[in-house]
Amino acid sequence: MKYYSTNKQSSLTSFKEATILGQAPDRGLFFPERIPQVDKGLIVKISDFSDEEIAYRVIAPYVGSEIPEEKLRQIVSKTVNFPIPLIQVNDSIFSLELFHGPTLAFKDIGARFMSRCLGYFVKDDSRKVTVLVATSGDTGGAVANGFYNVDGVEVVILYPSGKVSPVQEKQLTTLGNNIHALEVTGTFDNCQQMVKQAFADKELTQKKFLTSANSINVARWLPQQFYYFFAYKQWLEKDSPLVISVPSGNFGNICAGILAMQSGLPVDHFIAACNVNDIVSDYLETQELKPRQAVATLSNAMDVGNPSNFVRILEIFQHQFPALKSKLSSFSITDAETESVIDEVFKKYQYTLDPHGAVGYLALQRYLAEHSNAKGIFLETAHPVKFPEAVERATGQKIKLPEHISEIMDREKISTVISPEYEALRNFLLETL
Repeated sequence: MKYYSTNKQSSLTSFKEATILGQAPDRGLFFPERIPQVDKGLIVKISDFSDEEIAYRVIAPYVGSEIPEEKLRQIVSKTVNFPIPLIQVNDSIFSLELFHGPTLAFKDIGARFMSRCLGYFVKDDSRKVTVLVATSGDTGGAVANGFYNVDGVEVVILYPSGKVSPVQEKQLTTLGNNIHALEVTGTFDNCQQMVKQAFADKELTQKKFLTSANSINVARWLPQQFYYFFAYKQWLEKDSPLVISVPSGNFGNICAGILAMQSGLPVDHFIAACNVNDIVSDYLETQELKPRQAVATLSNAMDVGNPSNFVRILEIFQHQFPALKSKLSSFSITDAETESVIDEVFKKYQYTLDPHGAVGYLALQRYLAEHSNAKGIFLETAHPVKFPEAVERATGQKIKLPEHISEIMDREKISTVISPEYEALRNFLLETL
């Protein structure tokens, strides 16, 4: 499998090179030159296959011969070695719980897969790799956990000061060693722009071996397809049109789901569940994508005003708006509505939503109200304990911290505060690492 840049100004490259580079030299995102079709037998008899076998069959065509089969199977097995249950909330709505991994967030899958792939690719390289990543919440903890103590790899995580939850912040600032947290006095969009500038800085990239662990990296993005297949494996309503609602910020997660659908997974429709940072909702009405400054919300991991991965969704549909519109809807949910639905679902169904899952639930509920024959799944992307203030205010109930989270909350925070200017990041990379 070869990968091209969405900007069409760079040459084709391999999965290995795409993983190591992170972003294409022309600042586009890498995209597979073809979308492989999954074996129909896997879909028809999906209940007969283990999660490890499903994941291996999904990812193998994208990796090709870059990683030997035995090693790739080991990587996949260590990536998906925790439960991803589908839980029924009511007659028509189901929750896919993606928070049972080590950092209690869906990004564990992508981060664990990518860290192991990158570790394999650079094991014989004398250069030290610097993984550069911006986070609006959960990416930082997942990447920190996935790359902690990986030989030959330094990790630099940029996060917006005061705009991530206490648990999220502790997860990315308490490991130390090869994990470096930069607390940026700005927004996630500032963090993401600084990272993009670093990759475009030719003088810097000649001195530093940089790669990205954001969802722009194919090794982080592609394995997110796994849990959509796992959801279908557990889906008992196979005669009903399946709709999946995905809390969406940078759009890597929903893009992976749409890719899975295009490769043969039987999904009828996707919903991009957005908070008030809803430029995609506007795009689906106007066909104009207008980035804007992100606004802080309760669902902070979705506070993105210029979602990088949406260009990949356009690529999947070959920039044909009618085809995209037929398979993708979007709803915008306010903070007040988010808190209200957390309260409502807890009282009616004794199910606790986190703010991101709440946005996904309400968007799905609104879609199903207009499509009475459909049933759907929303992605519960993070454990409610990561957002205690909002969840406890809405439910009136104290959330019990899982034991391993309780332990990190007592650790000392280790971070470096920097301004939201690129020179601050550049100086850190050149003078500190």
